[in-house]
Amino acid sequence: MKIIDKHPDLLATLSKFDIFDGVAPEAIQWLIDHAEYRLYHDAETFLKSEEPAEHMFLTVKGTYLLRFRQGNEFRDINESGSGSVTGLLPFSRMKKYTGYGIAVNDLEILALHRDCFVEMARVSYELTQNLVATMSSRIKTFTEQRLQEEKLMSLGKLSAGLAHELNNPAAALVRSADELYQRLHQSPERFKSIITMRVTPEETDALNEILFAKARQGPIKELSLLEREDCKDELLDWFEDHDVDNADDIAETFLDFGLHLSDAEAMKAALNGKELNAMMWWIESTLSMERLVQEIRESADRIGSLVGSVKVYTHMDQSQDLQPSDLHEGIRSSMIMLKHQFKEKGIQVIKDFDPEMPLVKVFPGQINQVWTNLIDNAIDAIPATNGVLKVRTYTKNHKAIVDIIDNGAGIPETVLNKIFDPFFTTKEVGKGTGMGLEITRRIVLKHHGEINVKSKPGETIFTVCLPL
Repeated sequence: MKIIDKHPDLLATLSKFDIFDGVAPEAIQWLIDHAEYRLYHDAETFLKSEEPAEHMFLTVKGTYLLRFRQGNEFRDINESGSGSVTGLLPFSRMKKYTGYGIAVNDLEILALHRDCFVEMARVSYELTQNLVATMSSRIKTFTEQRLQEEKLMSLGKLSAGLAHELNNPAAALVRSADELYQRLHQSPERFKSIITMRVTPEETDALNEILFAKARQGPIKELSLLEREDCKDELLDWFEDHDVDNADDIAETFLDFGLHLSDAEAMKAALNGKELNAMMWWIESTLSMERLVQEIRESADRIGSLVGSVKVYTHMDQSQDLQPSDLHEGIRSSMIMLKHQFKEKGIQVIKDFDPEMPLVKVFPGQINQVWTNLIDNAIDAIPATNGVLKVRTYTKNHKAIVDIIDNGAGIPETVLNKIFDPFFTTKEVGKGTGMGLEITRRIVLKHHGEINVKSKPGETIFTVCLPL
């Protein structure tokens, strides 16, 4: 940094800036006379985070970059040029700078010390008003930009979670449909072999009775690995004795549907001594297609359930007014959106829900964002092994209370009172904007509620209280 002489035409230059619109030339000259004229070369820092806020900076010539720290890295916000104001402003409560101002090229700045602010207000109300209004507008724009970034990141997480959850049922549906297609193309040959057997209606009815009796019996008893292998060996020996081809595939399908050696014997008896090979293949094909259709139905139901969860989560099919809502339904939907993250980290999820919890009047789409932000933060904090997330609900003092508890390392006491501040984050660049908890707090306050946090190593509890 170098203090340089003020140009004779500095008044004419400043008078052209929008910030001095309606300000008398005498007031602008007062600012020039009382400010220090500084030159910063490219990459020099004129404003440093955590340093005492002592000056207001007015850019006369050049460009600077605003930069904020996120965790152990830095995030560049925007560039500003001639006529822009940053640093401390009149009537501001700022004690320390919250970011960094870095010259992009040679930067000429007027630096006015805070000790001059009182006199400036006496000299020109218009000048003071313009400075405050301009910076307030910049803060509003900056905040809106960061809020938009946070919403986009939330949307990205929602999209990633939904895509991840949809991937499995969609892949299963395609896989089952392909296999069903292949089996249908094999059916003509098998049908031909069945027709040549000249099976009577009575024999067909007997076989159907065996098959449908199994279908009506309800859930199939799950066999242990040893039990399944024993049953399979029995079937394989039986098929070999009766010259049944592809016995291994048929045996697997039989066991999947709970058919054992006694059922194979019953089928043989129903056919009255006719050749078994073609019939066993026909039965296996019929059962396999039944299984594939069931898998397709289950996959489609799962996709429908996920889409339904998204509708509940976003509340896009209802009005945006306060509505009596089941908080548990919103929490469950939020968990579904983040389910893939639970799986990736092997997190144990405990839901301790109050069955008597009454409906609560909320803006459902907004309150679901609260659960998502808090649960997502908990997932980040939870260790890679033996992670536990607990969500507890109860009522107290005519309030609905939701506790979100994780067994992570905890929040350091030095930053505990800052976590709801705008732009404060301990996450790396790209993993958070520092607005998630601030947005969460704002939504809770909009509902006339409260949000608090208690933390120690191994237990962090975020508590949301909503009036009933």
